[in-house]
Amino acid sequence: MPIASISLAVSAAQASSENAAIAQGLKKQSAELLDELIELYQHRLLRYLLFLTGKREVAEDLFQETWMRVLLRGAQYNGKARFDTWLFTIARNLVIDLSRKRVMASLDEMSEGKEDDRPFEVAISGPSPLEQFQSRENCAEVSEVLLKLEPNYREVLVLRFYEELSLDEIATLTRAPLSTVKSRLYRGLAALKPEMEQLRSSRPLPEVRA
Repeated sequence: MPIASISLAVSAAQASSENAAIAQGLKKQSAELLDELIELYQHRLLRYLLFLTGKREVAEDLFQETWMRVLLRGAQYNGKARFDTWLFTIARNLVIDLSRKRVMASLDEMSEGKEDDRPFEVAISGPSPLEQFQSRENCAEVSEVLLKLEPNYREVLVLRFYEELSLDEIATLTRAPLSTVKSRLYRGLAALKPEMEQLRSSRPLPEVRA
């Protein structure tokens, strides 16, 4: 067996073992385990919520509520899926619930028949949109522009490039067909480029000292 295949097998086995240990600890409502999970995932979870809501106060409130759900409903996690995917699913459902209560456009509403689910392909010459996104020079600029995109596009881009979830995992988390996830990914990337160009053109060039 090639070395790369062995490494992948070991990595998968280790991840499966870690997920099983987390599932066992959550069933026991281990406070020590919860502290470890918060320490490990707090930055990623808050970033995800910030991108979904666009508001820090709301994101922080939902951040606390997410961990309360983890504590209270930990027995529902069976360890078969990645813990971070399960965690983000809880957070996403809370965002949708809040959106419904506030009677504003939600991720859930936007995914019900308001979107063309046909595959969207981009004619590519040179670097692909994925490579262009991954080779970004200024993360702060990208974050600023992402908040201007439609929530569904923004979410898929964040999950794919910040959280490094696979397209299949994103489809499971968002409860959307794989073709829809691909469409949102490419449409989001297509919308990202002109926004980045506009942002950069609107900012003054740095002064060059003699």
